[in-house]
Amino acid sequence: MQKPDSATIPQAPGVYLYKDDRGRVIYVGKARILRRRVLSYFRPEGLPAKTRAMLAHAASLEYLTTTSEKEALLLEASLIKKYRPHYNIVLRDDKQYVLFRLNLKHPFPRLETVRRARRDGARYFGPFTSALAARETWKILHRAFALRRCSDRAMKNRVRPCLYHFMGQCPAPCMGLITPQAYHEAVHKVCELLQGRAVPLLRELRAEMDQAAEELEFEKAAILRDQIRAVECTVERQAAVLPGGGDMDAIGLFPAGKGLALGIVFVRNGAVTDGRAFYWPGLSFEDAPELLWSFVSQYYSQATPPPRVLLPWLPPDLDSGLDDNADSEAQEPAQAARHGQDLPAAPDRVEEAAQAANGALLSGRELLEQTLADRRGGPVRIVPPQHAADNRLIDIAQSNAREEARRCQNQDELSILERLAAALRLPAAPRRIECVDVSHTGGRQTRVGLVVFEDDRPSRSQYRAFAMPDSGDDYATLHGWIARRLESGPPWPDLLLIDGGRAQLAVIQRALAEAGQEGLFSLAAIAKARDEHGQADRRAGNVADRIFVPGRANPLPLREGGPELLFLQNVRDATHRFAIGRHRRARSGAALSGELMRLPGIGPATARMLWEKFESVEAMRAATLADLRSLPGIGKARAAILLEKLKNLS
Repeated sequence: MQKPDSATIPQAPGVYLYKDDRGRVIYVGKARILRRRVLSYFRPEGLPAKTRAMLAHAASLEYLTTTSEKEALLLEASLIKKYRPHYNIVLRDDKQYVLFRLNLKHPFPRLETVRRARRDGARYFGPFTSALAARETWKILHRAFALRRCSDRAMKNRVRPCLYHFMGQCPAPCMGLITPQAYHEAVHKVCELLQGRAVPLLRELRAEMDQAAEELEFEKAAILRDQIRAVECTVERQAAVLPGGGDMDAIGLFPAGKGLALGIVFVRNGAVTDGRAFYWPGLSFEDAPELLWSFVSQYYSQATPPPRVLLPWLPPDLDSGLDDNADSEAQEPAQAARHGQDLPAAPDRVEEAAQAANGALLSGRELLEQTLADRRGGPVRIVPPQHAADNRLIDIAQSNAREEARRCQNQDELSILERLAAALRLPAAPRRIECVDVSHTGGRQTRVGLVVFEDDRPSRSQYRAFAMPDSGDDYATLHGWIARRLESGPPWPDLLLIDGGRAQLAVIQRALAEAGQEGLFSLAAIAKARDEHGQADRRAGNVADRIFVPGRANPLPLREGGPELLFLQNVRDATHRFAIGRHRRARSGAALSGELMRLPGIGPATARMLWEKFESVEAMRAATLADLRSLPGIGKARAAILLEKLKNLS
């Protein structure tokens, strides 16, 4: 890409977007001063290899200005998530983790699982990266400490206690069978446990159990014994690392041979509660500074940050790495401002220099800390290790990163089909994959598109479109399509993928069973992820589709953005495009046939014959007399009449 004219670049904070020759965004960056930052990419030497590769593919540059650098930082994270540029370090697994929520202002709080913390005065505990582990903990807590499970609306409308009350797992506050004070005693114990204060809680529970036993209240003592066991079971999953307590996230890096891995552990009240690891192939240790800053910015744009984020070291600001010349240019006006000299620079440079002299400009770290503090509603510090306990946490995070790198590199040695077989629990690698999708408009011109992949490559010569009876019932259409597919015979697929959810999968299973062909081939269904309102999430950049297989109620736990899920999404998208294309073609054909039959002397049979021969209005209008005479049953005289009518066809 050629160096842009400096006069065309704004001298304001904002975001810049490099695009390739097809208009796709390949890199997004933010800058305190756009002109200085962009021009620093075109200095003669000293650019990292990844930056040189990006410039070689860039064809154009666009800018979005903001009123402050903090707004630019937030906009950058939003655009990276939206476009997922090739040359940015993108956090693929950016899902919301599970949190526990307790609204202590309610007279009878309910322990809820949520994905997002809000500033509503409630207490939040977590995060839990595994929804299954969070659910198990939630069940243990409810069995040990009787709390209500129903929603506020259901609680208000109850006329008798629920089943959990008779199981001893709900005190029935809906019926007034417990006072708020007594209910909050159980809530207090749950809070103590979730805050990591298990030792004093266990001591208190054992004392209450001993006292109940001495007073011969054996039923109460048994309940307390079960609570002690539940607390111990929960505590076993946590490792104490900070005797004094405290909340923080610790991040560790591990440079593998073919990429860079990052691990993060969550410490709440001095105990490690959970952790995650990520791997980026193709990155080297040279990319570590950008990875650390980019990860913190993207990750905490979705998750609530703790008061302390621990990095293995404090990398330099990215601006300082690419903008050395610009920074040195800024020093002279700043020094002049300190000594009261005249400033020959432009007004915006004068203002910047004055701010620098007064210490008003924030470093990248300080800016990021302010942004995270706004999200948390309290101070957030990004710090390197301060003592031995911090180093121990970094070691734990680095160990997780090392294991993730080893796992990913081992997986890379397997083919995508072998990995897919392992993910879907298939008996062997699916060499032939067929995928189906139903397309129609209001139940008319219904088509079932069938796409074939052989050895992980599309086999377009085997694509087929099945014309089905008009119906708005996709389930009935799929049921009828199975009979058509069985009639067509082998080769049978190793895996049939259905564009749909559990219901579509169940219909295919039932149709095969009714035909006596159950188990003829493996089945799976792919459905869009659900958003916070329970609707199909069709937002751009969504990578969280769900995969269902027979005999399992919940979707498979495939990693979002993982190669197995991305491959299945590619197969589904190809099928979706093919089915829609054939449906549109059928719809156009129906409309064209209707237009043709409006012409005198053309009936349904002739209209269909013309459509099958020419397939479009343009082709019919361009037809010659010889073309029309080649149609069966069309003589010279009738061909001349048809030619005249078709020339006038609009």
